[in-house]
Parts: sequence; structure tokens; C-alpha cells
Amino acid sequence: MLQEIIIAGFGGQGVMSMGQLLAYAGMLEGKHVSWIPSYGPEMRGGTANCAVTISDMEIGSPIVSEPNSVIVLNLPSLIKFEPTLVPGGLLLLNTLVAGQKYTRKDVSGYEIPAVEIADRLGNTKVANMVMLGAYLKATNVVSVDSVIESLKKVLPQRRHNLIPLNRQALELGASELK
Repeated sequence: MLQEIIIAGFGGQGVMSMGQLLAYAGMLEGKHVSWIPSYGPEMRGGTANCAVTISDMEIGSPIVSEPNSVIVLNLPSLIKFEPTLVPGGLLLLNTLVAGQKYTRKDVSGYEIPAVEIADRLGNTKVANMVMLGAYLKATNVVSVDSVIESLKKVLPQRRHNLIPLNRQALELGASELK
């Protein structure tokens, strides 16, 4: 099993958090992982992406130039990263933010209304977790429980009250994939 993932969006959408959670969850499950963040010139509101590799075997290079999964949260990221996805790869698109459909016919694509789902949960900040839940369902690369355990390590103690909300967002994201 080898997953090479690009996660991309605007700064502040939780792109880096998604990548870190995948990497931590992979480590908890004894897998080899790498996580490389990349920021645009601005922080919040600028573009941000990260490359995550999760493998059962050692990782030769942490650079992801031809991902087998792309998770995009905004239109600039769709334009930039859709062409890099390998044929047969997985594309997850946050529909409300991107405002455009993907064009590739040689990939498995899913349009996830992540912001709308997060809004129904009462907190649009968990839209990234909705997307992550869809990704976990599509790939089974790590378990939801490992992601939740990772959240316990990443979130400060005073934010642990948000863990049930994050679990719910993960589950609703997963339910978007029929």
C-alpha cells in the first residue's frame, strides 16, 4: 500500500492539519510516513498545500509530484493539482468553495459539500474533517480511530471538547461516498 496525497486550499482551511493528522495516524498504525508543508507568500488566505506519503514500506522520497490522491478545498488548488493526479487516482473536491467541477474522466472524482455539512454541524471550521472523512472512506489508508487518537495528541487539552464534533464531521464526510 502506497498513498501519495496532495491536500491543497487556502491558508486557514485546515490543509496542514489534515496532512498532519494523516501522518500521525499512519505512525500510530506503524506505517512509514512523510509530510511536507508548502505555503504561498501569505499565510491566512494565501494558498497552502501539503504532500503526505503513507506506505507499508520505506519511503524513497518524500516529494510527491504524481499523487494518487488529491484533496482540493479551493478553485486555485483544483486548477493547479488536478493535472498532476495519476490516471485512476482519487480526486476529492470541496464543492462550495471550489465553485467548479473537475474535468478529468480518467480519475475517481467526488464532489463533497464539506462547508455545507460543517455548517449543519454548527462549525464551518470542521469542513476539513468532512473532507478527511471522505478520503478515509475512499482509501482506508488509516482508521478513523487513529485520526481521533492523533487529534488527542495535536489539540491542546482545552480543545478536547471539540473531538466529538470532529468525529461526527469525519463520519458525515465518509457517508458522502456511497
